[in-house]
Amino acid sequence: MRTTVEDRVVNVVNYILLTIVALSTLYPFYYILIASFNTGTDTAQGGLFLFPRQFTLENYKYFFSKQQWIEAFGITVLRTVVGTVAGILFTSLVAYGLAKKDLILRKFYYIAVIVAMNVSGGLITYYVILRSIHLLNTFWVYVIPSMLSLFFLLIAVSFFQEIPAELSESARIDGAGELKIFIRIILPVSLPLLATMCLFLGSGQWNSWLDSAYFVQNNHLRTLAYRMMEVINQANMPTDAQSAQYTAQAKVTSFSVQATAMIISVFPIICVYPFLQKYFVQGMMLGSVKG
Repeated sequence: MRTTVEDRVVNVVNYILLTIVALSTLYPFYYILIASFNTGTDTAQGGLFLFPRQFTLENYKYFFSKQQWIEAFGITVLRTVVGTVAGILFTSLVAYGLAKKDLILRKFYYIAVIVAMNVSGGLITYYVILRSIHLLNTFWVYVIPSMLSLFFLLIAVSFFQEIPAELSESARIDGAGELKIFIRIILPVSLPLLATMCLFLGSGQWNSWLDSAYFVQNNHLRTLAYRMMEVINQANMPTDAQSAQYTAQAKVTSFSVQATAMIISVFPIICVYPFLQKYFVQGMMLGSVKG
C-alpha cells in the first residue's frame, strides 16, 4: 500500500512521541543504575547523566556487608518462591472446583467471591483475624493470606471452562481421580495462565512491604522492600560510628545505597520476565470473554 505525505508525517510524529515516552520511562531507571555504580559523594554533586563519573562497587559491598540486608534478601526470596507456588496451586485448585457447573452451591461461592473483591473489613479487622490464627510475627503471614487471589480466581475459572471436557472424561474413564486429572491434565495445558499468575503473584510477593511493616516485629523477618523503604525514610543512613566511618571512607551515601537496593530489588523480576513474556498476552486474553 502506497503511503501518502500525511501518513509519513503522522508516522514521524508517532515515532517522536513514542521515543519521548520511552526515554521518560526508561531514563529514571537508568539513572538509578548508574548512580548505584558511582560514588555517593560524587552523585550528590549533581551533573550525573549518562555514565558513572567515579565508578565503584562500594555501594554493593556495603549493601551485602550489612547482615540486615542479607537476611531481608533471603526472606524476600523465600516468601516469593513459597508464596507464588502456594498461590498458584491453591488459586488454581479452587478455580478448578468452581469451573464445575454441577458444583453444589456454586452460585453462592461466586457471590462470596464478588463480595470479597469489593468489600473489605478494614485493616483492624484483618489484624485481629491474623492475630486470632497466630500468624502475626511469623513467616507464614507472608504466605497464607495471599494463597487465594480472587482476581486470578475468576480468570482461571473462565480459562478452565474453555478446556474441552473430553480430556477430563477420557481420563476419568481410565480410572483417574479429580486430583490426578487436575495435576496431570489441567495444569499442563494451562501454562499461559500459570505463567501469568506466576509473574503477577511473584512480583506482588517480591515488592510487598506493608505486611512486613504492620504484621511483623521480628527484625529477622523483615523483607527487602521494607528495608528499602526504611532507608529511604531515614534522614541519615549511618546509625552507628562503625557505619559512619565505613561510609565516609567508601564515599557511600544514603542515596547511593537506596539506588543499590532499588537495582537489586528489580533485577530478579527483569531476569524472570523474558521467560514468561511469550505466555503473558495469551494468558491474559484467554478466558476473558466468558463469565
